[in-house]
Amino acid sequence: MTTVASAPSNWPLGRLLPGLVLLAALLALFHDTASAMVGIWMRSETYAHAFLVPPIVLWLVWRRRADLAQHRPQAAPWMLLPMAGACLLWLLGELAGVNAATQLALVALIVLSVPAVFGFAVAREILFPLLFLFFAVPIGEFMTPQMIEWTADFTVAALVMTGVPVYREGLQFVIPSGNWSVVEACSGVRYLIASFMVGSLFAYLNYRSSTRRALFMLVSIAVPIVANWLRAYMIVMIGHLSGNQLAVGADHLVYGWVFFGIVIMIMFMIGARWSEPDAPAAARPTLQAPPVAGPDRRTWMVTFGVVGLLLMTQAGIGQINQSSPGPQPVLALPVSLPGDWVGSAEPIADWTPAYRKPNAVAQQVYRAGDRLVGVWVGYYRDQGYERKLVTSTNLLVEPESREWAIIANGGTAVGEGAAATHVRTAHLRQPSDPKSNPRNQLDLAYLYWVGGRYTSSDARAKLWLAFHRLTGRGDDAAVLIFYTPRDGRSAQVLRAFVSQQLAPLGAALAATAAASKGP
Repeated sequence: MTTVASAPSNWPLGRLLPGLVLLAALLALFHDTASAMVGIWMRSETYAHAFLVPPIVLWLVWRRRADLAQHRPQAAPWMLLPMAGACLLWLLGELAGVNAATQLALVALIVLSVPAVFGFAVAREILFPLLFLFFAVPIGEFMTPQMIEWTADFTVAALVMTGVPVYREGLQFVIPSGNWSVVEACSGVRYLIASFMVGSLFAYLNYRSSTRRALFMLVSIAVPIVANWLRAYMIVMIGHLSGNQLAVGADHLVYGWVFFGIVIMIMFMIGARWSEPDAPAAARPTLQAPPVAGPDRRTWMVTFGVVGLLLMTQAGIGQINQSSPGPQPVLALPVSLPGDWVGSAEPIADWTPAYRKPNAVAQQVYRAGDRLVGVWVGYYRDQGYERKLVTSTNLLVEPESREWAIIANGGTAVGEGAAATHVRTAHLRQPSDPKSNPRNQLDLAYLYWVGGRYTSSDARAKLWLAFHRLTGRGDDAAVLIFYTPRDGRSAQVLRAFVSQQLAPLGAALAATAAASKGP
């Protein structure tokens, strides 16, 4: 008769101690980032599901405790390199005021700390729980504009196919029974994120094949997108057929969640038909249980090396933020511009962009012959999370505005050759009678000025801002918006004006930035 010692089913607390020390250090040193992430969970319905992520991750790791107990931790010192990259991402995100970057970096640091301290064998055992932790990062709203556009396209096309006449302007459309508009809540982003998170968990728990898991995760992305299109179409049809007695107001959202719940339930029922049971215990490879021992010297060296890296990152941002705030900028636009453009007191339209908390604002209308072009500049300095140039809350038109609506968005190049500059464009419309208000439509072109350079890219503007702060050049930046009454020549006039006036306007902005630096 032979006696075989059974492998331990849990790690002793001593083995976990380096990881707990590192987790405590991360949450203590990056507590502002962690609290900002939780704050978004609390105030946004789109990310309320993230409260479930940490307990689900802990449960998933607990399920693997017997397998984890068969591995002895072996620290990987070279993991300090990717962790340094995550620290750099956090630093750039903090300098540019990008919550998504700092929060993504924090979660990446938590995930990377597992192979760094415990080794790759341990990390492989709990790879899915580690990756699942990224669902805690409130990211995904960048998809909203595109998904709104897709929803509007499908809804209008489906209405036409079912014989309902439609007149569409941008995200608004009119049918015989009333007016409808596709707003942010109709984008389906929250359905998509929730479905992908739950679908990923379902695939992990029900399939062993990587192919089946990947396919079901792809399905969990495609299904909510198509379901949201159908939901939007059905809500409009219910409102249309009921004389706008049903599917309007609050019940509009209730119907949407009920429909989404039914669709997801059907998706899981179908997915369960191909579920794969866990491998029987006899078929699993049996590993030799390692001797029970606490963390070795190398593990502690890596742990304190990572803590040192985190402290250096915090010291770096503290040093950069020590500079005192600059004076409030004084911004003035030229009274005249090249090409016989002179300042005019004649207003173009009763419209103002919805940019939050600029340090200074300047607005001027210029006339040349029978053409009018307005220039609106919002200038930003000492930017942070509360006041910044590039943010989703800075808009051309307030989302709930009944005065103006964005009919179309686009982009174009102004200038020629290597000197060409890309600008964003928009078509705005005011719901009024053109006969009583001939300037009820505007053509717009807009872009950013960051430290002397122009760009229309949000990402590039953010990177330039972070780099300028990192190199001690400040964070002065502005948005320039050009607008003119819409007619057959307006787009051409606007392009010519922007191409010709970027240089003199840039000089005025540079003078404003230089005034804050003193002699």
